[in-house]
Amino acid sequence: MIERILSGRPPEPRLPRGTVDTQMHMYLPGFPSLPGGPGLPVEPLPDAGAYRQVMDWLGIDRVIITQGNAHQKDNANTLACLAEMGAAARGVVVIDETTSDAEMRGLCEAGAVGARVMDLPGGAVRLDALEAVDARALAADWMIAVQFDGNGLLDHLPRLERIRSRWVFDHHGKFLGGVDPDGPEIAALLKLIDRGNVWFKFAGVYESSRDAWPYADVAAVSRRIAAHAPERIVWGSNWPHNMIRKTEDYPDDARLAELVLGWLADERSRHLALVENPERLFKLPAFVAA
Repeated sequence: MIERILSGRPPEPRLPRGTVDTQMHMYLPGFPSLPGGPGLPVEPLPDAGAYRQVMDWLGIDRVIITQGNAHQKDNANTLACLAEMGAAARGVVVIDETTSDAEMRGLCEAGAVGARVMDLPGGAVRLDALEAVDARALAADWMIAVQFDGNGLLDHLPRLERIRSRWVFDHHGKFLGGVDPDGPEIAALLKLIDRGNVWFKFAGVYESSRDAWPYADVAAVSRRIAAHAPERIVWGSNWPHNMIRKTEDYPDDARLAELVLGWLADERSRHLALVENPERLFKLPAFVAA
């Protein structure tokens, strides 16, 4: 069991109306984990009711539900979550070269707007499927969320340059071995971003930082990228923080959001990252307050 923080003092400054949480996972009863994945998160199940409390607390209006690795290539849980969350939610699911046109149509109708590629332990679809996923995503006008150890970016660069879909480099680039903000990897990443179809996601900083709070190593890289291209940054809560296994280690989402969003230069950059940039990346309609 784990006690997740679901309420408290909201972030300061407050998140703007229309804020999109572009990276989180949700789990409903009746969808067991599958072989190859990491298993379901620590109980209690982080479901729609719990996440709605987080939305109210933080000031989130819209959400992108990302397929969790526990369910591998079975999108049924994610689709059920999209139905549960309604118009506020869209989904990033798992597809590959075997996904039929009929399946793609069904996923679109259910609210899927993107595909996930994760080349790390537990990932259901790896980089070896990148070109096939790109072809399907391009045809559907989807984006791709790409995650791998960023220290291998230069090795993968030719393939990344050939991606035709809109795509986001996940989790602060996931530079697991650390990286110099002025080094060749970041220089190459900035050139990728300048191509016009690449975004960079602020989410899950603790997963790759080699420093304790306030994660100075990832902060330096993220500030560098945000200063270069504030129109290409998106943010995600990474709720329910599946890598955190003990209550005493569980983050306060409001304080984590304050920290990470503080790496953006000003209020305009925050609005871009939280509202306008995700609207472009995920092809969301412009937000209209109720």
